Amino acid sequence: MTYHGKKVVILGLAKSGTAVAKLLHHLGAEVIVNDAKEEEKCIEKKELESWGIHVICGGHPENIIHSQIDLVVKNPGIPYSIHPIMEAKRLDIPIITEVEIAYQLAKAPIIGITGSNGKTTTTTLIGKMLQQADKDAIIAGNIGTVVSEKAFKTTEEQILVTELSSFQLKGTISFKPHISILLNIYPAHLDYHQTLEDYIASKANIFRNQTEEDYAILNANCKECVKLSEQIHSNIFLFSTSGSVERGAYIENGKLFWRNGQKALEVISVAEMFLKGAHLENALAATIASILMGADMEPIRQVLREFKGVEHRLEYVRKTTNGAVFYNDSKATNPQATMNALTSFNTPVILIAGGLDRGIDFHELIDPFKKHVKAIVTLGETSEKLLSVAELAGIEWRYTVDNVTDAVHKAYAISKEGDVVLLSPACASWDMFSSFEERGSMFKEVVHKLN
Repeated sequence: MTYHGKKVVILGLAKSGTAVAKLLHHLGAEVIVNDAKEEEKCIEKKELESWGIHVICGGHPENIIHSQIDLVVKNPGIPYSIHPIMEAKRLDIPIITEVEIAYQLAKAPIIGITGSNGKTTTTTLIGKMLQQADKDAIIAGNIGTVVSEKAFKTTEEQILVTELSSFQLKGTISFKPHISILLNIYPAHLDYHQTLEDYIASKANIFRNQTEEDYAILNANCKECVKLSEQIHSNIFLFSTSGSVERGAYIENGKLFWRNGQKALEVISVAEMFLKGAHLENALAATIASILMGADMEPIRQVLREFKGVEHRLEYVRKTTNGAVFYNDSKATNPQATMNALTSFNTPVILIAGGLDRGIDFHELIDPFKKHVKAIVTLGETSEKLLSVAELAGIEWRYTVDNVTDAVHKAYAISKEGDVVLLSPACASWDMFSSFEERGSMFKEVVHKLN
C-alpha cells in the first residue's frame, strides 16, 4: 500500500503513535493525531507539530472521522467502543494498528510471537539464538521498540523478531509473518476483548494470512492452541514439555530434543539450562523458530546454556555462599504467575510475596503453597492476606516485613543449601514502588550485597 496523499487519523500518542505519525508523514501521508489526554499531558505534541503534523489533544472532536479519511491507525490499547472508532466502522474506513503498517513496509521476513505468557522471554531467546548464529536479527514490537519504525529500515537479509499482543493483532488485515508462534492461551484482557472468543480470535490473526510457504509453531499442551490448528494453512510444528512430537521440539527424560518427522536429535540436557518451569516452553518454541530460520545447533545450545532469563521474569540472580539460589520474578503481578513460578522448582522455596491489594483473596495459592513453599516472607498491602493463606496451607515459617531489604535479609537468614529464595509477589507493585521493574531491581541490589 502507498501512503502518499492518504488522509490518516492516528488515535493515541505515546511511543507507537508518535513513531507511526512521523513515519507516515515521511511517506507523504496527510496525518492528524488525536489523543484524549489533556493538552498539558500531550508531551509529544510540540515535536510532532515541528514536523508539520496536526495534533489535537483534550478529547475526540465529533468530526475527527469523516468520509474523506482513508485510514485510522489506533494505539493498541484504545478500546473499539470510543466514538471515532465507531464512526470509522460505520463509514467502512480501515482501522489498524501499526503492526499492519510494519508488515506492509518490511523487507525482512517476520517472526511473530504471541501468547498470554512468555512472549518477551521467547522473543529475546530467538533474537539471541539468531544473532549467535550470525544472523542479522532485529527485536521489536510489544517488547519495547515500535515495530513499524524498525520494519521501515529493514533489508531482505535481516530477520524481524516481533513480540505481539492481542491488542496489536486485533488491528491487522494483511499481516503475515513467515513464522508465527502461539505460546499459550489463558483468559486475559477480557475487559478489553469482552469475550474469551474475541481474545482467541485476535491471537489467531497471527496465522490468518499464512500459506504453505510459512510456518506455525504451537504449544501441544495447550488445548485452545491445538484447536486453532484446524484453521491454519501453513506448516505446523509443535512443542511439548510432556512427551515427544513428530515435528518440533520436546522435553523427555530431562533432555530437549528436536525432531522433524525423522530420528530425534538431542539438543541439550535441561540440567545445563538456567531456564525453569514454564520458561522451558519458551526455550522449545525459540529452538524451533531458530532452526527454521537456518540457525545451526551449536549457537542454539550456547544460548540455552547461558541465558538466565529476561530481567524480572523468573530471572536467576545468584547463588549465595550458604548454597541458596535467588530468583527475581517481580513481573509476577497476579496469583497465576506466582503459581507458574513455584511449579518451576523441585527444591524447597522461600517465597517473598505481597504488594498492592486489588481485592484478591489468594486462596488459589493454597495448593501450590502446600507443595512447594517452605517459608514465606510478606510485605505490602496484602501481607496479612498472604500470611492467612500460608497458614491454611500449613506453612510453619511465616514472616512479615516492611520492605524488600528486610525481606531479603529474613529469607537469607532462614535459608540453607539447596533452597530457592524466590521473589514472586502475586501482586502489582504500586503500593510501594513505581513499577515491577523498580521492585525487582531493588531485590537484586540487596541480594548482590549478601555473602
